Amino acid sequence: MRLTEFFLPTLKEAPSEAKVISHKLMLRAGMIKQSSAGIYSWLPLGFKVLNKIEQIIINEQNSIGAQQILMPTIQPADIWVESGRYEDYGQEMLRVKDRSDRDLLYGPTNE
Repeated sequence: MRLTEFFLPTLKEAPSEAKVISHKLMLRAGMIKQSSAGIYSWLPLGFKVLNKIEQIIINEQNSIGAQQILMPTIQPADIWVESGRYEDYGQEMLRVKDRSDRDLLYGPTNE
């Protein structure tokens, strides 16, 4: 693909809310775009970089015999209650109920 056809919305100035250098550079380079507070979209260039980093990590994990898993984003609340972290997140944690009235949450981490 030619550069003239590539979607690359660069900025001359970083937005004033961007404080960290890497954040400023990623915004200015057209790698990410902020949708709302704390929520970003990966633009084509940033997504390419993200995929390359992911591939490097996968190759390194494979070389030492590690296995990759993919965990769900929506998780049962009871595992968070059992770990004692359910209440620690407070109102910021997105909590929902399924059809059977079981408590679920949008897991902020997958360790």
